[in-house]
Amino acid sequence: MTLFQVSGAVLTAVAVFGYINHRFIRLPDTLGTTVVGLVASLVLLAFGFNESGAVAQAQKFVQHIDFSEVVFHGLLGLLLFAGSLHVNFSELKTRLLPIFLLATLGVVSSTLVVGYGLHYGLRLVGQEVPLLHCLVFGALISPTDPIAVLGILKKAGAPKNVELKITGESLFNDGTAVVAFLLLLGLASGKGSPTVGGTAMLLLKEVAGGIGLGLVIGWGVVALLREVHSYLVEILATLAAAVGGYALAEALHVSAPLTVVVAGLMVGNKGAVRPMSEATREHLFSFWTLLDEILNLVLFGLIGMMILALSFGLENIVASAIAIPVVLFARWMSVVVSLGLSRVEGGSEPHAVKVLTWGGLRGGISIALALSLPQMEGRSMLISAAYAVVLFSLLVQAPTLGPLIERLKGGAAAKG
Repeated sequence: MTLFQVSGAVLTAVAVFGYINHRFIRLPDTLGTTVVGLVASLVLLAFGFNESGAVAQAQKFVQHIDFSEVVFHGLLGLLLFAGSLHVNFSELKTRLLPIFLLATLGVVSSTLVVGYGLHYGLRLVGQEVPLLHCLVFGALISPTDPIAVLGILKKAGAPKNVELKITGESLFNDGTAVVAFLLLLGLASGKGSPTVGGTAMLLLKEVAGGIGLGLVIGWGVVALLREVHSYLVEILATLAAAVGGYALAEALHVSAPLTVVVAGLMVGNKGAVRPMSEATREHLFSFWTLLDEILNLVLFGLIGMMILALSFGLENIVASAIAIPVVLFARWMSVVVSLGLSRVEGGSEPHAVKVLTWGGLRGGISIALALSLPQMEGRSMLISAAYAVVLFSLLVQAPTLGPLIERLKGGAAAKG
């Protein structure tokens, strides 16, 4: 199949999923699209025992979809720019210390806890996966997904301070996670033995380089917005910042996600204040809001479909069952440590740990990283475990985050 044919089939399938959800199920669009896609895939697999030809064709179609390529070189730059465009940086910077700790120390500590927890958990049930491979899994599953987080937080009603921490962490933790993932993957593949100095330099290059490039691109777009008063040209300029900036960051070997996030923050906070007319501002933000929602539907619809590419061996199911509680515990521990060091837990935020733990959602980025793993011992189990954690995150944590917050608010009010 050609790229055009695959794109057409995917968009058609996601549109059908969205229609079924809107017409009959009435869940929030992104969640409902994932559920319908997942159910459709499971039904196809269930009937596939009798109609193996249909399942084989569906699996062949899914195999034509390079999910990692779609996410990292199709959707991620646009979705990160759209999400950061709407974030108020003046509010965000009041919580920089806990955000920094969650995005760095939190990711590293979670990676270690998940890696060791999964390794010894699998050993208890007679499955041996090398510790380094489990640590690679810890690195790819530990960062919260900004695409999932930003979409859910809009409706969850979290306290403002807690919402800012989750938002900021999800936007900035990719730099740490990518460095950890690459280093551990290199060790697991036998391609290197990084030193402390080398690791620090790589982290500095990824993070500082990404932030610096994002600032340059953001200032360039803001300057352009001051001189041009055509919303079509201004929309094209922001598209160039999102897509071109992401590509340039990859070419320079700095963090592409951080580059796009910083550029989006710059345009959304500096560009929208003075250079834009009211009409331009309305057109620009409406465009990015619509694009954000459409691409989210495509991404979450694809997540539902990708189950066709998984193996359902008993060892994979066992690994998935172990991974979910291990990841939740690691998230809780990383939040406790990060907030404890920043001394912000408690007081006006009595339930910050609970909300940050349950609100640490995983999404398409973790699946894309898992599917990008080379052939290695335990690969199938790690991919299945990543998929299970993401599905639990989207289908259990996301829908219950709002009710959890309301319940905690009610409990706090009753005590008051």
